[in-house]
Amino acid sequence: MRLRLPEERPAEPPTGYKIAHPVLSQDGTRAGFTGVSLGGALPYGVVDEARCVYGRRHRAPHRRCDCGFHCVHESAVAEAMLCTAEHRAAVLLEVSVLGAYIRFERGFRYARQRVRSADVGPCGCGAVAAALADAGWGRPGWRALTAACAGCVHGRTSLSLASFARLAGEGLRVRAAGRPVAGVEGPGGATAGPGGAMTGLGGAAAGLGVAELVAEAALLQARLDWFQSQLGQLHDRGTQG
Repeated sequence: MRLRLPEERPAEPPTGYKIAHPVLSQDGTRAGFTGVSLGGALPYGVVDEARCVYGRRHRAPHRRCDCGFHCVHESAVAEAMLCTAEHRAAVLLEVSVLGAYIRFERGFRYARQRVRSADVGPCGCGAVAAALADAGWGRPGWRALTAACAGCVHGRTSLSLASFARLAGEGLRVRAAGRPVAGVEGPGGATAGPGGAMTGLGGAAAGLGVAELVAEAALLQARLDWFQSQLGQLHDRGTQG
């Protein structure tokens, strides 16, 4: 006798929580996330469909496989994972569980998802994050990003939180601890600045609120300060030479 799992038909997509690392494509045109465990080699967009990490042709989630997106029911459970050393740089995601799913005691394994919001922790120095900067590692074609304050960005490739939200698109909301929500509805883009840094100011700035504009201004000022220090060092070397 073959046992069948009970079927659920919720009126609204279930909500789940997970942690992931924000990522930026090599050409700077796309933003997304990559998982911290199973499936971490397959970055995904804000709205995406799961694929079998073992390369099998079945559709995820398959009952006899581990494939599919994974999340937990409670935000506190996902947030607790951020306490471990290997996950300190990850962000907390709130997702809508779409398509077929398998319910477990602590969470879901499912076929499709929409990332609704991303909570970014503090910079490594302890200050509130103003940007997501190059973390120094990544996946083929993708740079991993980590929280950074305006003073710690320096010349690294980086995106303000609002710019990351616009680049990721699909109405993603990105927020830092102690700061209002950053991001606007709909897809957008970021333009490359000097030294490979990324900035989302320009025509899209009209859609930002006061808090987001202040964060953008602080980030730009930090970059200017860094470039001025670099120019000062070059000038000193030229004088000594």
